[in-house]
Amino acid sequence: MSEEKKVNHLAVIIDGNRRYAKEKGMLSYKGHESGAEKVEDFLDWCKELGIKEVTIYTLSTENLKRDSIELKFLFEIIERYFKKFLNSRKIHDNRVKIRFIGDLSLIPESLRNLALELEKKTEEYNNFLLNFCFSYGGRLELVHAFNKLKNKDGKITEEDITNALWLKDEPDLIIRTGNAIRTSNFLLWQSVYSEWIFLEKMWPAFTKEDLISALGEFKNRKRNFGK
Repeated sequence: MSEEKKVNHLAVIIDGNRRYAKEKGMLSYKGHESGAEKVEDFLDWCKELGIKEVTIYTLSTENLKRDSIELKFLFEIIERYFKKFLNSRKIHDNRVKIRFIGDLSLIPESLRNLALELEKKTEEYNNFLLNFCFSYGGRLELVHAFNKLKNKDGKITEEDITNALWLKDEPDLIIRTGNAIRTSNFLLWQSVYSEWIFLEKMWPAFTKEDLISALGEFKNRKRNFGK
């Protein structure tokens, strides 16, 4: 596969956890637990398939407006898995650098401190990059970037904006599960030339075969970057 046709950076919108739970007759938090388990499998598959950078839309700013009871369960699940990552052999043996992309001031302090600890503990790693878009919104990211640049002398360039973003890397491919065909405020600047694949499956039902199929579809697409 030629370099331009290889997925080096894969982003994913992990949608459909609550609907999956409803279909299975489970409480909604069980859907979130199933979704978290799927993330672990997904990361294993990405490593096997040679993908060097993964960005996961974990928690949006819109998600923070959900019912307080659901958010409590969701934060507990996320905190449990982030604690697991702190001492994970997979993370440290494979030298996975973890970054949190978003406004962490909007989440509970204990979870924020855990995220910062994970970043600190993996900051020297460079074999793989794992970005959690957490308390994230694409418009919020742009507002943050523009505020950083508002006192800049001279004309603001695209490069200036890119350098002011929380995430500077552009995904080759973005997969969205959950049977919705919309971008939902995700990586508005970075996704300008990303390929998108929308799947009907809910995130907990996503399989390795689905990932391989998506990578195959990407390989067969013609990317001309507007030229």
